Amino acid sequence: MTSPEDLKYSKEHEWVRVSGNIVTIGISDYAQDQLGEIVFVELPDEGEEFSKDDAFGVVESVKSVNDIYAPISGRIVEVNDPVVDSPEIVNEDPYGEGWLIKIEVEDTGELKELMTAKQYEAYIKEESE
Repeated sequence: MTSPEDLKYSKEHEWVRVSGNIVTIGISDYAQDQLGEIVFVELPDEGEEFSKDDAFGVVESVKSVNDIYAPISGRIVEVNDPVVDSPEIVNEDPYGEGWLIKIEVEDTGELKELMTAKQYEAYIKEESE
């Protein structure tokens, strides 16, 4: 499993790619691996606003149904509709085509609360022991 170093990570296994005041959010390779085959993705509408740690969507796999949490506060500016129609994209390419939403960030200070790739990998290791 990989954790790209240019991303930030949450304890709920979401990743964040920062580009100015827009962040792209998805679930980590570890999360998709733990879920198994993803069969359904529910995402919010563009324009909706979420606070940090709010549930913004649902990922259903053959094993379980899990909420997806906003790792940062903001307004949704883009939703990755192809993953709703073809949820397996999240399994196949979690850090690329499998992204979920893009948010316009309210408070970039919240990014400091997220983990680096190294911190996230240590967190996964600790969590699985």
